[in-house]
Amino acid sequence: MKDDDRNHPFRRSSQDREAVAHVPDTPQTRSPAYALAFNDNDFMCREELRPVRLQLELLKPEMLMDEQEVRSTIVLFGGARIPEPAKKDTARTKTLANLSEYYEEARLFAKMMTERSDGHENVIVTGGGPGVMEAGNRGAQDAGGRSIGLNIVLPHEQAPNEYVTPELCFNFHYFAIRKMHFLMRAAAVAVFPGGFGTLDELFEALTLIQTGRMAPVPFLLFGEAFWRSIINWENLAEAGTISEEDLKLFKFVETGQQAIDVIDAWEAAPPRDAIPGR
Repeated sequence: MKDDDRNHPFRRSSQDREAVAHVPDTPQTRSPAYALAFNDNDFMCREELRPVRLQLELLKPEMLMDEQEVRSTIVLFGGARIPEPAKKDTARTKTLANLSEYYEEARLFAKMMTERSDGHENVIVTGGGPGVMEAGNRGAQDAGGRSIGLNIVLPHEQAPNEYVTPELCFNFHYFAIRKMHFLMRAAAVAVFPGGFGTLDELFEALTLIQTGRMAPVPFLLFGEAFWRSIINWENLAEAGTISEEDLKLFKFVETGQQAIDVIDAWEAAPPRDAIPGR
């Protein structure tokens, strides 16, 4: 519930935060001990407050997305270094330049999914950064819709891309909570070529589905040649480290339209057993 919607007789914390900014300047009021606990940045960053910070990172995006009535999402994972086709000549390797086609496919897929959305269901969510993430948010904007960006503070990157809807642009300290928000509302997961971060997100989501900790959703790997060149999926099954059935948890696609065809076929299939709660 929004704070402004509440009706109670107690003084609001925001009022006290404003009031203490105008107290007389004395040794007592300058002391860190005098600061309101919730308004004390140094206190909030103490080691002992980690559980509170974890809770805050879980609560803030959850509450704001609820207020924005975001009910389900289409998740886009993919490499930050993949350039748009117009800039592929600046790519650091020939392979990255060739992978620029997936920037365009991510943009097209996001555009088509947003055109089918009412703004509350199947909202595009990305990591909010450059590359494939930018393409996803850009495609949603192309369709006149909104999209979510789940950014994270990193040493060398990243500011949110300009296409994320400002009211749905979040920043994180904890990778684990960020990844939880990616999947809490996921109606489908689309994974484009990428690096360590993309692989981390890919395998965590697959593991959650494989182990029954997350209900199955359409799981789309864009670029079969790329994924087969870096992961020998069948060898995992032959070695017995995964089962043959696990190879059915995902499908390879090349285009946005193929991805939508898989999603549509999934939705038309008989209902699967859902896992209650989230």
